[in-house]
Amino acid sequence: MATVQTDDQVQISYQVQGEGPTNLILVHGWMVSSAVYNKLAGQLQDVRMIRPDLRGTGSSDKPDGGYSIERYAKDILAVADDAGADKFVIVGHSMGGQVAQWVAATAPQRVQGMILINTVPASGIPLPDEAVGLFRNSAQNRDSQAAILGMACKELSEDDQNALLDDAGQIPAACIQGAFDAWTAGGFADKLGQITAPTLVVATDDPFLPPDFLTGAVVNPIAKARLTYLPGPGHYPLVERTPETASIVHSFLAGLSS
Repeated sequence: MATVQTDDQVQISYQVQGEGPTNLILVHGWMVSSAVYNKLAGQLQDVRMIRPDLRGTGSSDKPDGGYSIERYAKDILAVADDAGADKFVIVGHSMGGQVAQWVAATAPQRVQGMILINTVPASGIPLPDEAVGLFRNSAQNRDSQAAILGMACKELSEDDQNALLDDAGQIPAACIQGAFDAWTAGGFADKLGQITAPTLVVATDDPFLPPDFLTGAVVNPIAKARLTYLPGPGHYPLVERTPETASIVHSFLAGLSS
């Protein structure tokens, strides 16, 4: 595990796995750490994977604030610099997809490609009032977080659910609430025209982010974006359907190299 100190004096932890010609930065979403990629990373080959814990999660510092999409994107670029990844392919899941979009829009010269797995759009996503209360106040409440996973997932095993909940339970309320406010608000759809990287948007049977919604909110505004649909899983295909998700990543990388 390596660490880098950001320009606002927060220590961000990250790990580097594997070897290959491509730097692949894996950006996790809300209510989890980089551990959400454990299964997927085990099935990716011939790439150099860089897996940061976003501030507030995993082994990174847990400050009282700084939980914005812009700040997360700056942290990712600090990690990329520290890891010697001048150019990279970025993978973002859920809120991590928003972070990836910000990185690709503001540092387009560095992003060779982008994979967005059940991404939250740059415009954010409004939730019903009852969901807002459940999600925003779920910090260190295993029952609430289990309810959220139950709403979002279709094919999550008990073991995988417990692993996600164990991870989520370590995240403080400041991060859960601040990051929730950030990803639901979005507010940077105007930046999507700056993205030049070939982009693959992965959609599933996620009840919150269906394919038609992602096509309109994410695929259409990004010049070189296309959608692929993986039927069956819900919001966490990287956990629910790991082999299929790995195949999608490998195919995308092969297309880039050709």
